[in-house]
Amino acid sequence: MKLNTRDANRYFAKPDPTRAGLLIFGADAMRVALKRQEVIANLIGPDGEGEMRLSRLPAADLRRDPAALLDAVKAQSFFPGPRAAFVEDATDGLADVIGAALKDWQEGDAQIIVTAGQLPAKSKLRKLFEGHANAYAAALYDDPPTREEIEAELAAAGLHNIAPDAMTDLSALSRTLDPGDFRQTIAKLGLYKFEDDSALSSDDIAACAPASAEADLDDILNIVAEGRSAEIGPVMRRLQAQGTQPVSLCINAARHFRALYTAASDPDGAAQGIARMRPPIFGPRRDRMLRQARGWGAPRLEQALTLLTDTDLKLRSAAQHAPAMALVERALIRLSMLAKR
Repeated sequence: MKLNTRDANRYFAKPDPTRAGLLIFGADAMRVALKRQEVIANLIGPDGEGEMRLSRLPAADLRRDPAALLDAVKAQSFFPGPRAAFVEDATDGLADVIGAALKDWQEGDAQIIVTAGQLPAKSKLRKLFEGHANAYAAALYDDPPTREEIEAELAAAGLHNIAPDAMTDLSALSRTLDPGDFRQTIAKLGLYKFEDDSALSSDDIAACAPASAEADLDDILNIVAEGRSAEIGPVMRRLQAQGTQPVSLCINAARHFRALYTAASDPDGAAQGIARMRPPIFGPRRDRMLRQARGWGAPRLEQALTLLTDTDLKLRSAAQHAPAMALVERALIRLSMLAKR
């Protein structure tokens, strides 16, 4: 039988030990692995693997020994409780072997949990589970997690008091991170807020979210955007000593000012423009960029982008003879002076 997304998530959270089997398949291997871990943990409990109520059968091993699956399904543990026989990375070549085990399955046997990659509608393995009266097939798509799934992850991490803005930020973050990284971020938030009863805020998310590649350049970009010309020289010396390349610095400056322009020119206002950005911007950094966008305004930001584009072209031109870092520093000083007008 097929499980739609909502029913699949409910089954993963509370699997039925009287079912013969479950197929989880999808293009994203990490997403499939996380759901498989969830359903097995909820089926056999936290001590199930230690009590030998879980049998792992890689597809390659099962091809060499087809009888191993039925043996695992029928084997009895020394400990009471539901059991699982897990077949990893299955393909259509194992459909007959798995089909035979499902046919011989009886109540009290280990539930057969199978994972696979993307399977077409004509797949033998997929048809086997979708057409079975006592087994399920769940397709996982590359859609971002639903609010229900995010709330379940937060609850599992011990987080129950969530500010509305924080939930909005988490929803945006879930659309930019892969499932494994998002789950790790939630776990990190759980540790960050351990024994802290205050509501989870956007600032907390900003503190725990994975750092962007541009984070190291935030200092110089904010100095320029806020018109603090006197501070540019020392920071430029530090960046140069760290090995920052002029072209990289120019590209990141253009990206920052392009984001400010996108916010400032949004028809619904700069706040909505910032909120729509991907990847999402959190906490104090979001507030700071919002102030910068409003302070500059769209017309001056157009001038800034023109200046940065001209600088980038000079850096890439074979005819330019001035030191590349000096060209970038001069452009940043001119931008900071423009911010004061």
